Amino acid sequence: MNEKRLPKHVYEQLAIFRYQIRKFIRFSEEAAREKGLTPQYHQLMLSIMGFPDREFATPKELFERLQITRHACVELIKRCEEMDLVQRFPNEEDKRSIFIRLTSYGMGILEELSEIHIDELTRAGLLEFQKE
Repeated sequence: MNEKRLPKHVYEQLAIFRYQIRKFIRFSEEAAREKGLTPQYHQLMLSIMGFPDREFATPKELFERLQITRHACVELIKRCEEMDLVQRFPNEEDKRSIFIRLTSYGMGILEELSEIHIDELTRAGLLEFQKE
């Protein structure tokens, strides 16, 4: 049987990339914990502020971005609300839905974490950031 295989260097590149991702995720999780957050809280906050063209998101947009179930996302939002990291506010165009945004307290923590992450990514040579 003549099996086609990818060249060895492809596996090496994929393995290096996977290793870099895992190192960064571990760094990110530890940084969040040092700020008193779970990694999931940090991910939720970043997903909100990182949403294109606005500083809020719907729960549906967030569970898609986080790749978690709707129920898990609602619980995550609730826990973050209890810690004063995020707040709900009504969608004026559709009274049946809500938006989620960061509180000023949550924004302060996210800002600190983002600075740390930018420094780490820059140090590791993975990305170049331009702070405006």
